[in-house]
Amino acid sequence: MRVSSADLSLEQVARTNELIAYHGAISAQMTAERTSLESGLIPVTAYILVSAAEAWYRWPKIAATIDQALSAEQIGASGRRPGSRVNAVHLWSAANIYLLGRKMLTAFGVADEDPPSTYRVLDFCDRAARSFRDDGHRQAWDAGFTIPSYEVGVVAELANGATRVESDADRFRITRFNATLQSYLFLLYFDTRVGTGDSGPYALPDGRTLVVRDFYELGPSRFWWSDVAREVPYRNLTAGLILEGVDVKVNDWGTSITNPERYLPHLVGYSLFTTDTHDGSMRAVPLDELDAIAAEVRTAQAAHYRNVAAMSRAEKVRCGAYVYFTFLRPFAEVAGVADDIDWTVPRDTAGSLYEMLEPIEGTDTSDDDGLPYYWPLGWRPSG
Repeated sequence: MRVSSADLSLEQVARTNELIAYHGAISAQMTAERTSLESGLIPVTAYILVSAAEAWYRWPKIAATIDQALSAEQIGASGRRPGSRVNAVHLWSAANIYLLGRKMLTAFGVADEDPPSTYRVLDFCDRAARSFRDDGHRQAWDAGFTIPSYEVGVVAELANGATRVESDADRFRITRFNATLQSYLFLLYFDTRVGTGDSGPYALPDGRTLVVRDFYELGPSRFWWSDVAREVPYRNLTAGLILEGVDVKVNDWGTSITNPERYLPHLVGYSLFTTDTHDGSMRAVPLDELDAIAAEVRTAQAAHYRNVAAMSRAEKVRCGAYVYFTFLRPFAEVAGVADDIDWTVPRDTAGSLYEMLEPIEGTDTSDDDGLPYYWPLGWRPSG
């Protein structure tokens, strides 16, 4: 296939191909290591493919609209605060979901290559990611698996506000609370981990390690199915976990990788804050509220599970695709243009393309066929 890149300078073509190769090499390794996409309840692969196709068609214009209202650099910098969903996993996903759509649609001849659009999305994501980290790196992958999301003052507030965890009973209570919120958000985001995000590790002056865990949008939100969470008392929570004798890495999916793997037995301090304040600042949540919060979360999760189980496959795909397609929405909200953008999904895939993607089931087969994970501009596999 011959591709015209006449609308791009030679420097822009080179930059686009460099970013494609960069994301491809990392994504190939990260996706090879992940657990299976499919669950018995939700058709994850199908909704990812629908969202990726929608991203290919629509994100270039959305990224341009956001960038015009507020620069990618300013948006990235705004994410360095608790409760913000301008975070590492959204930045990773924004580039890779678009590239997945490009890979899928151009490989099968459904859509033609569009170099200016690819440059626009990848350049936007790259500028936002570099500004978000502000350490010379694009991703945790480049930086020894660290995500330094928060400034010294935030880290100190989380650490200084921690309650010592000394008894096994308290450690078990916190462990159960943490597992309850993570399980709930995983299902609320349709078997996607983006409702929870870790950052760090942050070295504390006493030699211990702080990991920060954000729980995003626990209550009613733009997800129309989240009305089950009306009684959940907090929208956003941020926890500080102080660990002793644990080596911690945090990947670009906001997931902590620890040695030893079971790290919560090494928990020696815990703090909990909410950013449900008028200015987004942190307010301490008393730890005697943990059980009550968890109880409301479990009630909401049970109701949500029943609702999902009653959905048709098409409804599940629509909900999951909405979660993925709106990964750019937090950026648009910071820029003040979220309400000016159509987030409907499926939209551009409606019709025969959607009908082709909706039945697809995931497999555990490897994508290692000797070809680039994302191929450069002007090239695609033959056949």
